[in-house]
Amino acid sequence: MKWKNQLSFKVYGEYALFTDPLTKMGGEKMTYQVPTYQALKGITESIYWKPSIVYYIDEVRVMNPIQMESKGIRPMKYNDSSASDLAYYTYLKRPCYEVKVHFEFNPNRPDLKGDWNEDKHYQILKRSIKAGGRRDIFLGTRECQGYVESVVFGEKKGHYDDYEGELHFGTMLHGLSYPDETGKDELVARLWQPIMKNGVIEFKRPEDCTLVRSLRTMQAKTFELSELETAERLFETLEKEDKS
Repeated sequence: MKWKNQLSFKVYGEYALFTDPLTKMGGEKMTYQVPTYQALKGITESIYWKPSIVYYIDEVRVMNPIQMESKGIRPMKYNDSSASDLAYYTYLKRPCYEVKVHFEFNPNRPDLKGDWNEDKHYQILKRSIKAGGRRDIFLGTRECQGYVESVVFGEKKGHYDDYEGELHFGTMLHGLSYPDETGKDELVARLWQPIMKNGVIEFKRPEDCTLVRSLRTMQAKTFELSELETAERLFETLEKEDKS
């Protein structure tokens, strides 16, 4: 294990919609074949998150066959919420993934150094995975409910374990770089070309992505340590709840 605070979890659901941005322009949406780094990071943040830490998705393992299903949807018309339109959304069917993740302290938030308690964050994240997350889990979009469980990465059989060769998915969105994590007053989109080997995709770190584009200027959201429940206080609260 490269990172001592690395954890693994399984996330699954009936459907997922990791939308390819290129398909949004016509009002219809089509999912990527595999989840993006940003989607998995968002799922992890729904399990447990604090502004003092930054999650890094290390690997994802595709457990079920990649299958898609299209559904007729009646979304609201653009700029007219009183009327609806007809569109087709293409979802992933019965997605299931094993995710390997670790966290690091946010170097751009030295003001939150009082919450840099690695062991407490690790224990709370571990509890939160076991509890199914501290917030609702979604697989790409609100209508795709997801569920998380603790898992030993690579222990169970996956559909692509014995697949010979590599699967290339072309150029995909890797994720978005926000000012509070980069220290720059801009929102940046990152692209990359993922490759799956034996069902596993190893993610690049955000700073290692070379295909980047600035989207717009953005200011980092401010947090005061006095306004946050530190990991140490939260852990104490959870301990009391377990004993009661």
